[in-house]
Amino acid sequence: MHRTAPRLARIFVSAAVPVVLVAGCSSGSDKDSKDSADASKSATPSPTPTVAAAKYDKLPEVCPTLSGKTIDQLVPKAENKKGKELPSADANQSASCLWTGLNGFKYRQLTVSLKLFRSDLSLGTGEKRAEAYAADQAQKATTADGAKNAKTAQVSGIGDAATTVSTESKKDGDEFRNQTVVARTANVVVTLEYNGAGYEDEKTPDPKKLLKDAETAAKEVVAAIAKDGGGSDKDGGKATGKDSGGAEKGSGKDAEKNGGKDGGKGAGSAGAA
Repeated sequence: MHRTAPRLARIFVSAAVPVVLVAGCSSGSDKDSKDSADASKSATPSPTPTVAAAKYDKLPEVCPTLSGKTIDQLVPKAENKKGKELPSADANQSASCLWTGLNGFKYRQLTVSLKLFRSDLSLGTGEKRAEAYAADQAQKATTADGAKNAKTAQVSGIGDAATTVSTESKKDGDEFRNQTVVARTANVVVTLEYNGAGYEDEKTPDPKKLLKDAETAAKEVVAAIAKDGGGSDKDGGKATGKDSGGAEKGSGKDAEKNGGKDGGKGAGSAGAA
């Protein structure tokens, strides 16, 4: 009897050992699975940021956006019927063209400025950037070169959105009537400025007619962009956004400076900034 008890104790101890070993193996397996899952999560790449591509990636030639027939109607006796392209650092990004003419004592000055905005990850889509710029252009036109009595209106049928600004100004004793149309077509902004005056005994031009002619011309420019503008900005988010700042050459005071022998009397234009 005394020999049997120790023998039974050894049997019970031996039977318990495998259970302990199995439990130890199970604990290690759970830890390995957790580590593997964490590693899998950290290895999953984050989505690459993107921005919608802009519709246009370059501008058409600016002066040919208006036909010779239109110039004959808006700027009779134009010094250069084909227009004078004004200086620009990059004509595919911004461009302006100027026409001036003196028919008897009827003076007319017309400037078309184009500005393209590319999509940029840090700055937004080309269209959103163009919207902000168009709003700024319209606001500037209300006070450009001492303009007064500004009347602003939203108009349809000219691009995706358009604003007209009618103002009055006086230079060297001559009364000017100024009409500005700021239109956006996708990611391109058109700023068309049409100014007129009557020298000597000539009557001051009818602002309503000037406005109607300016709107007609702006539609023609928008149509030219749709026909001859560059294709989609496929690089989209890769754009650097370097085109966002700086004053636009070839508008405003530059337009007046280059306006020919009578340009000095021309009304200051609102110009692309």
